[in-house]
Amino acid sequence: MRPKKIILCVDDNEQELSVLKFMLATNGYKVVSASTGQEAIGIFSGMQVDLVLADFTMSQMNGAQLVGRLKRIASHVPMILLGDPQAMGGEIHVADALLAKKSCSSQELLERIKVMSARKRGPRKGAQRQVHVEAELAAAS
Repeated sequence: MRPKKIILCVDDNEQELSVLKFMLATNGYKVVSASTGQEAIGIFSGMQVDLVLADFTMSQMNGAQLVGRLKRIASHVPMILLGDPQAMGGEIHVADALLAKKSCSSQELLERIKVMSARKRGPRKGAQRQVHVEAELAAAS
């Protein structure tokens, strides 16, 4: 039997987080949850995660900021941001996928997670973390 994929779900809305956790767990994923960006960083740094699913609109640290920090720790882990495309605006994101929370069905989300978690291969031997130059330039200006 294959080991379950571990998904880190991050959302400051307790109800939405529990719905995501239930949906993922009933579809065979092991779910670890966090309600703040700082909590997510601590979890991500301390364990092997196969995919990150984060809400864009969170207090203190939004999803884009969280994904940026997590990508600096492990760029090979796929990360999905969920939110309102208008709220995300024209920001440059380092997330691997941006999904509209209201128009994305559970089935679409599960399919995207399945594809992205299957694609994860981990860092190549001797490979250095590649910085997303565009994102770094945008943050500096």
